[in-house]
Amino acid sequence: MRYTTLPKTDIKVSKICLGTMTWGNQNTQDEGFAQMDLALDKGVNFFDVAELYPVPATAETYAETERIIGNWFEKTGQRDKVVLATKIAGPGDYTAHIRTNGFSKAALNDAVNNSLKRLKTDYIDLYQLHWPERHTNTFGVRDYNHNANDPWTDNFNEILHNLNEIMKTGKVRQVGISNEKAWGTMRYLEESKLHDLPRMITIQNAYSLLNRVFEGDMAEIAIRENIGLLAYSPMAFGVLSGKYIKGTAADDARLKLFPRFARYSGDKATEATKRYLQIAEDNGMTLAQMALAFVTDRPFITSNIIGATTLKQLEENIDSIDIELSDDILKAIAEVHAEIPNPAP
Repeated sequence: MRYTTLPKTDIKVSKICLGTMTWGNQNTQDEGFAQMDLALDKGVNFFDVAELYPVPATAETYAETERIIGNWFEKTGQRDKVVLATKIAGPGDYTAHIRTNGFSKAALNDAVNNSLKRLKTDYIDLYQLHWPERHTNTFGVRDYNHNANDPWTDNFNEILHNLNEIMKTGKVRQVGISNEKAWGTMRYLEESKLHDLPRMITIQNAYSLLNRVFEGDMAEIAIRENIGLLAYSPMAFGVLSGKYIKGTAADDARLKLFPRFARYSGDKATEATKRYLQIAEDNGMTLAQMALAFVTDRPFITSNIIGATTLKQLEENIDSIDIELSDDILKAIAEVHAEIPNPAP
């Protein structure tokens, strides 16, 4: 395994992060336990979860993933071996079963305290805001279209003050953002600098061969401001395994179970995937290995969040850490990206 530190901290994390959003839905508790055992054994010390998980989110399965992780901590006593990240769900119809008061002081305290109980721990290493409260172009929306009727008012300073109070109790060590855009990221950093408030040290956004919109403006912010990307969906919901193109996807594969998650399955994305698959196979590797190795080695990446539903998939994904793509492979990838840029934003 390779390691780095969370930006501006001495917290050591693996360059591969274990994603958990299938546990409690596609995966049982025992399967989640087995994944954590394998990941830790292979040097992965960074786990990412959210109160929202598992996904698809429902009231019946709310926060089951955190409960599974908490039960594993209780069973194994391995909490001190793990850098643990979780998130508070943002507002919206999708999360109305959780709460409706966004990132208010009451909401933050409620979310943190309940996550701690479920996770059976007394601290969270990295606490993240799952998506912005304001209307903006997230979750596959390519362009920003201003909504003049958005009731949101600027509360970056207030959120950081409230997080600061929580951090002073020791319940949260560091804070980060997720599914955020350039303007929101810079506003958080600005408030932190001007008012000596906690600094957002990471941003968790989608990033893969099929979705490189982070490079448009966020990559420069990440590098110059030292706010590290925790890349999620590096496999594009499994599309970048090649199994859907090859027709080898099992009946319990994610897109067969949940066909509404079609963000990475459009015609352009499929064509790009076919070309990436050819590059990988021409160079003696699986598409999954190439896709993950590409993401891990981007200069703005702090950690690459991988997920799997089987131990075989998980092992292959973790082992991608040992692959370094040649200049010729990177050139071939760049040629596809130039012709079919970001087909699945």
